[in-house]
Amino acid sequence: MDVTHLAAVDNSRAARVLQQVRSARLAGRPAPVAPRPVIERSWERMMRSGVDPDHDVRADPLSREEVQRRRETSVLRHVLPVLREGLLAAADVAHHIMVVADEDGRVLWREGSPPVLRKADGLGFELGADWREDVVGTNGLGTPAVVRRPVQVFASEHFVRSQAGWTCAGAPLTDPRDGRLLGVVDVSGPLETMHPATLAWVGSVARLAEARLREMHTESLERLRAVAAPVLARIGGRALVVDPDGWTAAVSGMPYARRVALPKSLSAGPRWLPVLGLCSVEPLAGGWLVRAAEDEPVPRGPARIVLDLRQARRWSVEVLGGAGSWTRELSPRHAELLYLLAVHRAGRSASGLAGDLFGDPARTVTVRAEMSRVRRYLGAFLEHRPYRFAEDAEVEVLLPDDPRDLLPHSTAPAVSGRRGSAAAP
Repeated sequence: MDVTHLAAVDNSRAARVLQQVRSARLAGRPAPVAPRPVIERSWERMMRSGVDPDHDVRADPLSREEVQRRRETSVLRHVLPVLREGLLAAADVAHHIMVVADEDGRVLWREGSPPVLRKADGLGFELGADWREDVVGTNGLGTPAVVRRPVQVFASEHFVRSQAGWTCAGAPLTDPRDGRLLGVVDVSGPLETMHPATLAWVGSVARLAEARLREMHTESLERLRAVAAPVLARIGGRALVVDPDGWTAAVSGMPYARRVALPKSLSAGPRWLPVLGLCSVEPLAGGWLVRAAEDEPVPRGPARIVLDLRQARRWSVEVLGGAGSWTRELSPRHAELLYLLAVHRAGRSASGLAGDLFGDPARTVTVRAEMSRVRRYLGAFLEHRPYRFAEDAEVEVLLPDDPRDLLPHSTAPAVSGRRGSAAAP
């Protein structure tokens, strides 16, 4: 059943059908029609996590001061003009509201039709509220954050009964540099305001916002490059200039690296950095000057690598031992790749990984490009031909309590096949 098109013709009938579907599934009975796959998988997650479908569970909203603090530190503040221009004018006419949440599911901005805003207050859809999927059930803010793609949730597709009078369409907002989730933008309104084109509209505006972030990143690197040029010209040896997140603006005397993994709290002085080894770090306007040590040996010994996949959207790899310890957040694709390499300690060829990820061994170009990016920060601990972790590295994988929650965004055949097993690599 195509819910969106049925609702466009007769939203009352669509809502009744979905109510029957929801009731049947929650009671364990055969449903008159199958729910959409993205909704069915979300309902399964809700039932496993114990969300009550008949009662609201609302976390305390953030204070006004904390909402303001998060607004001021969120990257999303830079793309609010894009979101407002693309969504608000039409949303107000259509009796919708625009809602923007951060990566933790907290509502930071909420604008649009005043009557709809008042109705949203009754649902706890307010500033500072926590709308993660595992807190309030299937919804247009929390579910796109889990599956990492735009999702429309109509009527009783919401898992919690009190939300069944609403329709929501949300799209994740990701960092175009590394795929990290920044938040979700959602357009919501009463049931009768639903339109089949809403999801495509919201998704398109989200992509425009990400394009603006990409432009801002390019502009900031160009400014830093202008600062770096005279500095690098007067010093000798191997050096590079990076922005606060480790993105490279300029290099001298060494191969170009797109990004350098930096500690979360970096300060000036001697530091050990992945791949580069021992370095001298100095502050620059808008970034850091990193000078590689020329004569000092880089200590290297057995390392322990911890791949943490326990929390959706919080995947990370931590390296301990050897010359130092550091942690890096992982994009969805890099989390998949490192998990597969942890499963196959003997190694995987490019075609093997392509089959694991896409079910198509011929897609080796994509695999090689992604593995090249992984090796920029983990290269000292990865081998190739085939791709594998170094033999002297101890690799530990931390998995979700329920194996069905393993990388929930992933459609990779090799990952999907392991969700039913509780065995760690």
